[in-house]
Amino acid sequence: MSLDLLLKNCRIVDGTGAPWFNGAVAIEDDQIEAVHREADVAPDARETVDMEGLILAPGFIDLHSHSDLRLFADSNLPPKTRQGVTTELLGQDGFSMAPMYRQGGPEEWEDHLSGLDGRPEREWTWGSIADYFDAIEKSGVAPNVATLVGHGTVRYNVMGMDDRAPSEAELEEMADLVTEALEDGAVGFSTGLDYMPQVVCDTHELQTLAGRLSDYGRPFVAHIRNQSNDIWNALDEFIDIGKEEDIPLHLSHFKLMHRPQHGQADRAIGFLESARDRGVDITADQYPYTAGSTMLAADLPSWARSEGPEATLDHLKNNREAIREHLEREISDWENIVITSVASEANQRLIGMNMEDIAEELIEDPAVAVMNLLLEEELEVERIYHFVAEEDVQEILQHERTAVATDALLGGEPHPRTYGTYPRVLGHYARDENLFSVEEAVRMMTSLPARIAGLHDKGIISPGMDADLVAFDPHHVYDPGTYDNPRQFPDGMPHVLVNGEFIVRDGESTGATPGTAIKK
Repeated sequence: MSLDLLLKNCRIVDGTGAPWFNGAVAIEDDQIEAVHREADVAPDARETVDMEGLILAPGFIDLHSHSDLRLFADSNLPPKTRQGVTTELLGQDGFSMAPMYRQGGPEEWEDHLSGLDGRPEREWTWGSIADYFDAIEKSGVAPNVATLVGHGTVRYNVMGMDDRAPSEAELEEMADLVTEALEDGAVGFSTGLDYMPQVVCDTHELQTLAGRLSDYGRPFVAHIRNQSNDIWNALDEFIDIGKEEDIPLHLSHFKLMHRPQHGQADRAIGFLESARDRGVDITADQYPYTAGSTMLAADLPSWARSEGPEATLDHLKNNREAIREHLEREISDWENIVITSVASEANQRLIGMNMEDIAEELIEDPAVAVMNLLLEEELEVERIYHFVAEEDVQEILQHERTAVATDALLGGEPHPRTYGTYPRVLGHYARDENLFSVEEAVRMMTSLPARIAGLHDKGIISPGMDADLVAFDPHHVYDPGTYDNPRQFPDGMPHVLVNGEFIVRDGESTGATPGTAIKK
């Protein structure tokens, strides 16, 4: 039998954390057929590619992606695939694109999330998670994609943007939507407790919805209620739900925000370890940078976001003093908030500027500048915010239960993590800072996230596993992107394969779209 593809002369890092070995990998259809310990074997194959001593690793699994709508506009997703991402986990922070049954819901939901996902041109043809998967596969996509079902999404379907607790009937309807999504193949349930509409929920609502996971063994993924001054109570709430419902937990973008919390990574890690001692299966992910990124509208008070985009714009026009007081109370370091994306041509000049400089140019207070910018752009503004200490980034990254994720937004001049997360871990932290071995770095990006998301055919180079692979040069892998110039593809990552097909070859996207929608 002739194989489809043989990758020979590789230094294989198999994803388990075990030491590398010289070998070759044979691929048939979309799976790994054989792994040879000899580097220069010569079985019969329709194509043989000499890897010339590059490291061959499992494809990287991005546990926190925001490509939910943008993948329809650009199916190749080069910012992600060019850095070795072969599987994306969507539906983060409580914001899945399905189920969506509310009358007029797609348009309003897209408006609500425009600061995260933009407004890419595509036809919204789906209602259920199953329909969403069908739309993705019909459109075509280079990496594989899986999705969580979002807390905010099911709440919006039942209650709109209402700022109140659900009735028991409404809560049951929301929970039934979670179950429906899990039956349709969602790999877990997510929440984002900084964001509307789920920011107004209480623990009872959260636990009731997450409890639907107990029959499926799938994770509850959370952007917890607070990552700054009240992080300890937020972690307690999250861990208690996992214990009481006996469900796996996964902590999104594990970090400690703002100066009073800096230097306390060891204490935060201790919360996770003590939870595991209590029998709670808890893991985390982290992006390896000291700045975060999200929609600028997230800085508004929750009451100004509680009734949907049109109401938010109305508040920005008519309740300016109350919003200004909130912004000035909550934000003191305006120089650390940098605008990365806007919708209009008129404000393109503001991309890359911080809010302090923008306010000075416009001759107005920073809080007023924020309100005016959100009004002009109809909320479609993205920003980065420098608020994390490098020592905490390094300590969390070295924690054995922390996986790597991008949390990447794709619009405008984005956070450099959109293009550079995985090469930064391999080049800067593993090679240059020597925080861990290359084998450990690969484990954090492959088999660990595969275990967390329940992707049992991914994350390890072994016969019978999916042929999602990345080849890189450990001596030259590098992330050149900066906060000022983020749209730079990495060096030293020439080849990426999804389901046995090259989606990146010799450092260039091939245009192939062999990715599939992963249904649990």
